[in-house]
Amino acid sequence: MTSTQQTELEAAAFRHLVSHLQTHTEVQNIELMVLADFCRNCLAKWYASAAQEQGVELDYEQAREVVYGMPYGEWKEKFQTEATPEQLAAYAAKQQRDL
Repeated sequence: MTSTQQTELEAAAFRHLVSHLQTHTEVQNIELMVLADFCRNCLAKWYASAAQEQGVELDYEQAREVVYGMPYGEWKEKFQTEATPEQLAAYAAKQQRDL
């Protein structure tokens, strides 16, 4: 496999992951953080960081729009639910384990 092919495959996998997360709006970021130790916001930060490394002007809010498929405020209004006590407890327990 060439490095160009590898880059294309990685890009395709990233696009598929982003599409999957955009489709599954029922999955909350707090759940992703507990289970996978990353969320949509993490992906946006990584995307913005990669852009900066490449000299591409892209801020965090623009990166979040790429990941969420819409402005973050709109996604939050449409799909984000209040974290349950159980979700908050699971997140707190994970934070303690990660120390």
